[in-house]
Amino acid sequence: MSPTYECSRLMSISDTAQQVAEAISAVLDVETEILDNQYNIVAGTGKYRDLVGTKDEEAWHTDEDFIYTRVLKTGNPIIIEDPEADFYGPILMGEMGEICCPIKLHGQVIGVMSLVAFDEKQKNQLMDKKDQLLNFLTRMAFLLASRVSEVEAYNRLKITSNKLNVIIETINQGIISISKDNLIIHCNKYAESIIGIPGKHLLGRHIEEIWPNSPVVNVAKTGIGYREKEELYGAPPNQMHLLVTATPIWLEDNPMGAVISFRNMSDARQLAYDLTDNKIALELDHIKGNSRKIIEVKYQALRVAKGASTILITGESGTGKELFARAIHYASPRRNKPLVIVNCGAIPETLLESELFGYEEGAFTGARKGGRPGKFELANEGTIFLDEIGDLPLHLQVKLLHAIQRRQVERVGGNHPIPVDVRIVAATNRDLEAMCKTGEFREDLFYRLNVIPLYIPPLRNRKEDIAILMDYFLDKYRSLLGKNIDDFSENVRQAFIQYDWPGNVRELENAVEYAVNMEPGKIITLDSIPKRVSGHWLNSGNTVPIETNYRNDLGNMEKDLLAKKIMELSSHNYSKKEIATALGISRATLYRKIKQYGIKM
Repeated sequence: MSPTYECSRLMSISDTAQQVAEAISAVLDVETEILDNQYNIVAGTGKYRDLVGTKDEEAWHTDEDFIYTRVLKTGNPIIIEDPEADFYGPILMGEMGEICCPIKLHGQVIGVMSLVAFDEKQKNQLMDKKDQLLNFLTRMAFLLASRVSEVEAYNRLKITSNKLNVIIETINQGIISISKDNLIIHCNKYAESIIGIPGKHLLGRHIEEIWPNSPVVNVAKTGIGYREKEELYGAPPNQMHLLVTATPIWLEDNPMGAVISFRNMSDARQLAYDLTDNKIALELDHIKGNSRKIIEVKYQALRVAKGASTILITGESGTGKELFARAIHYASPRRNKPLVIVNCGAIPETLLESELFGYEEGAFTGARKGGRPGKFELANEGTIFLDEIGDLPLHLQVKLLHAIQRRQVERVGGNHPIPVDVRIVAATNRDLEAMCKTGEFREDLFYRLNVIPLYIPPLRNRKEDIAILMDYFLDKYRSLLGKNIDDFSENVRQAFIQYDWPGNVRELENAVEYAVNMEPGKIITLDSIPKRVSGHWLNSGNTVPIETNYRNDLGNMEKDLLAKKIMELSSHNYSKKEIATALGISRATLYRKIKQYGIKM
């Protein structure tokens, strides 16, 4: 017989099985054989010792009456008193008697364990105490199954541990675990690189040897953790400025240590804006519109994006000032650095200063330990977009002016300047020059901001862009809302074009979203658009042509009905444009329907 290379659950404990077999044989003075459920001989004594690693002959014979096959199939023990008279096996090696029992794990037979007699003395020993020996053999089989379960559990734990180690080593932050006594028991490579000490020299050391007076020591004692706390250790130039999270480890309601995750503050700032800014890498080409006015603004924005000068974007609400600010940033050399957006009109005046410039520890009641950087610091090497700059209070206008002039900021409660390299893009829908005359806005700040003025025209002054924006937003919202809508009726298109859009692009987008929600058919009709838009059009003396009654049928119209109407109108020498108007659809939709249904004209 040749050796087998099949693996089994019992094979995983073959050394233990062999030791058990030899111990049993030494005590009982009989031979022992252990097989797995694939007939591999896992362990054995006497004549079976040399067969370990091979398959028993039953593996090559399919008679279900043979002893090992019966045990494996039924899960019941068998006692053979006369192998020659019973269905024993395909080949006899001199066996004169055998007690055989299954090895079970979780109800599944994973192998067989046997005591075998090869002479009269051994046979008498087996048969005289067959019940006691079967009970003993059953207990030994249980011990082997338990050992298999233990090994498998250990292997699962080891695999899980290895997976966790891979995860811990690949995440982009430092990880340290400490014991109840605040001794370091594990650290990953990233932690080593931040701390600057090899892991073998960190293990076993008290956490305060690395981070003096660290609040982490209280976590292991109290079981009270904390998240994203700014912490400073050491002195410049080797000072560690970290963002730290400490989580307690519990065992039966008792804190037994802690896991500390941390990263350099500079990395945390960058990550925070990568995750929370919801930045969309808009290029100027993604700002919709082909009118001469919008193309001129886009071209101007593209030119100034390459520089570093301050930009002031003006225009009515809803014209897309923030879109231009984003596009300028992502078209600039600073595109891979943070874009920080601050709405000066949305933040309470009492918080705005600390939001912009940050604060030092103890600057006011509730201030975080270690202080907090402001938006200017977070935007370092990138761009800060100051939206609604006209709402900035006068006392902060002075501080902003100094920040622009000196290229440095000072935190609230601080007494030392912090250098910043930031490009400023400001925006407003207010008349800053008029505000300067009334004293509401500092004239010197206005001139500092208005280095490169960029004016976004209102939608009513570029009506040729309305149809483009309508189609763009229709495509966006029918996908977003899962609506099967093909187009706008011609009446709706005319109503949109004639409307003045005081809310500009934002109002138009909202109107399209409303229409997509309300329209039950495939063509958006006047009944589905906001009343202020349809009412303005109807009040201007426009009427709905009788022919456009067809449009209400388009949502459910079959091919033959549509073909009939088109052919009927064609017979009266209607042009394609006139047919589309009569049906209440655009020419593009008409062409699509003709192609879709294969209608010949």
